[in-house]
Amino acid sequence: MSLANTPAAAAHDHSGHSAHDAAATLDAIAHATAWVKGAGAPAVAAERGDCTIELPLLHAGRQRVTLRYEILGDRALPAVFVAGGISAHRHVAASHAFGENGWWQAQVGEGRTIDPRQLCVVAFDWLGADGSLDAPIDPADQADAIAALLDVLAIDRLQAFVGCSYGAMVGLQFAVRHGERLQQLVAISGVHRAHPYASAWRALQRRAVALGALQCDETHGLALARQLAILSYRTPEEFAARFEAAQVSDGRVRVGAEDYLDHCGATYVERTSPTAYLRLSESIDLQAVDPGAIRLPVTVVAVAEDRLVPLPDAYDLVERLRGETRLRVLRSLYGHDAFLKEEAEVAAVLREALEDCVADARTEVLA
Repeated sequence: MSLANTPAAAAHDHSGHSAHDAAATLDAIAHATAWVKGAGAPAVAAERGDCTIELPLLHAGRQRVTLRYEILGDRALPAVFVAGGISAHRHVAASHAFGENGWWQAQVGEGRTIDPRQLCVVAFDWLGADGSLDAPIDPADQADAIAALLDVLAIDRLQAFVGCSYGAMVGLQFAVRHGERLQQLVAISGVHRAHPYASAWRALQRRAVALGALQCDETHGLALARQLAILSYRTPEEFAARFEAAQVSDGRVRVGAEDYLDHCGATYVERTSPTAYLRLSESIDLQAVDPGAIRLPVTVVAVAEDRLVPLPDAYDLVERLRGETRLRVLRSLYGHDAFLKEEAEVAAVLREALEDCVADARTEVLA
């Protein structure tokens, strides 16, 4: 398939925000009403903040953790939580306050499928993403952390949870553990269990990090782990179309993909700590959800060429879910990374799944 200086936003003050929230809600309704009626749309609101909570972890007991979040769009609008893979973070898309591109810029933003003029987009940094939590982290812990964050933000219910890869796994956990707070789930390239083949890939990646640490070169070990991960994310067909045959250079054989893989490893270690990588990689392998416990609407998106989340596992998930269920199967040379690369196809699926959210947004602001 073909693929193809800004003002800083103030952090949220949790010590006494009822007056602030009331004013913000009135302002949001006024702004949204103006947009619905066709008046000029104001700049989309964006804020970052953090909160520290006590959270009981399934495998590590009660821990004091800091949740770092970003909100894009007015809080009076229906809330959508967006979550990506273990390398994703709270910054989903650019805004006037935070101008750098986010990790899902293709799908989130003004005029895009998840439009913060119509929906309040909430995201956070994964537990353990800063490397400070050196303990087993279950995907269920992430779901509980999201519920705790929603409590802090005074968001009673999500109109939708859109999760990709690890985010889809966490979304399924949220649907089981906090289903009363969720209208619908969109699960892209993530299912109810970790496939043993994919777990074996990740186990070898973690051993690469450990080997690097033994050689006092943990960074090199992490870079190698990332390179192995890239091979599991993508497909042999893409590499065949993209890279040339091996060449002899300076007395050694160098294959066509090595420069690309070196670049992937180098850029990854610049922003990721080895501890964060190890604990979040482990977390994927701890995924265990009973689909029969989920009775809300779920859209499952699978990629036929995905070697980490095989299509039969998506079929198994769909067959065992108990609520209204839709399955969409994409074809992509990019395999597991299709949710980042197949922009038009993913947008079409999201548009179909979220059309009710948008309708609700218009209804609420006009009521």
